[in-house]
Amino acid sequence: MTFELSPGYGISRLIRGGWQLAGGHGEVEHDRAVRDMRAFLDAGITTFDCADIYTGVEQLIGDFRATLAPPDRARLHVHTKYVPDLSALATLAFADIERIIDRSLRRLRTDRLDLVQFHWWDYAIPGLVEAAGHLARLREGGKIRHIGGTNFDTPHTAAMLDAGIPLVSMQVQYSLLDRRVAAAMSALCARTGLKLLCYGTVAGGFLSGRWFGRPDPTDPLPNRSLVKYRLIIEEFGGWDAFQALLRVLDGIAGRHGVSIAAIATRWVLDQPHVAAAIVGARYAEHLPETLAVAGVTLDGDDRARINAVLADHPGPSGDFYALERDRAGPHGRIMKYELNRD
Repeated sequence: MTFELSPGYGISRLIRGGWQLAGGHGEVEHDRAVRDMRAFLDAGITTFDCADIYTGVEQLIGDFRATLAPPDRARLHVHTKYVPDLSALATLAFADIERIIDRSLRRLRTDRLDLVQFHWWDYAIPGLVEAAGHLARLREGGKIRHIGGTNFDTPHTAAMLDAGIPLVSMQVQYSLLDRRVAAAMSALCARTGLKLLCYGTVAGGFLSGRWFGRPDPTDPLPNRSLVKYRLIIEEFGGWDAFQALLRVLDGIAGRHGVSIAAIATRWVLDQPHVAAAIVGARYAEHLPETLAVAGVTLDGDDRARINAVLADHPGPSGDFYALERDRAGPHGRIMKYELNRD
């Protein structure tokens, strides 16, 4: 499954996510992680997602790239991010941005970044359009192929587009549990042609058979993904509502002979303006389950059963990422805002 994100630039519709290889998710076996990246590439998942603030992940992918022969290296597309620290926003200059982009180039062992996805922590601090303009200047200079955004709301995405920033994509959280982007952001995509790259499609693993029929976890959750998405489950309607959704998904998955995660991912891929779903993975043990998504076609009955649950549980409200931008609220308090220092 592929998608032409821009003329002449095709990506796989399933993107291998890198957050689970970063700090906060447990120890990573370097050699195994690099070796398993080959399995994803050979299976047709040719696009990898990472970030400058995902500790060690750009370097891991760069180490993998170094193992590839030129034809395979040409098949691999790597999407990274530029996420300036909160404390740096007020004084950010072109030289500061270029320094981080150059660091990503070195880590990833390449002379041009395929897609740089820009983030801005605090809209009250001016300068985000200017910073995006600096990225556009680096694109014109050949260091960046494409520019996207990550975790912007609709008005600030529109502001960048109106200023002439050549955004091709916005990375957003999108799942059966969190459908905020289906409203204003989707309407903006319809007007502008912007595409969505979606993370959180299986809610850090919550949208899987592992959690079906289990009680609400009371022990401390073992990694940052589960902490984050347990909060989203609460916004969806709580643990009982979540189990009702899993019950429906389990029935659909059984009829198709695939996993709950595959059904959840297929649903996201079928939504308007979605170019790809980012599937987080540390290693390749769940790769066959991921690949099964390509063979799933949801029919009218499947959609009606899902929609019946969603009608009772609309999930988080408001524009996309508004909850997470409230640094005093539960979603904002778990964020880390100062990860981009050398």
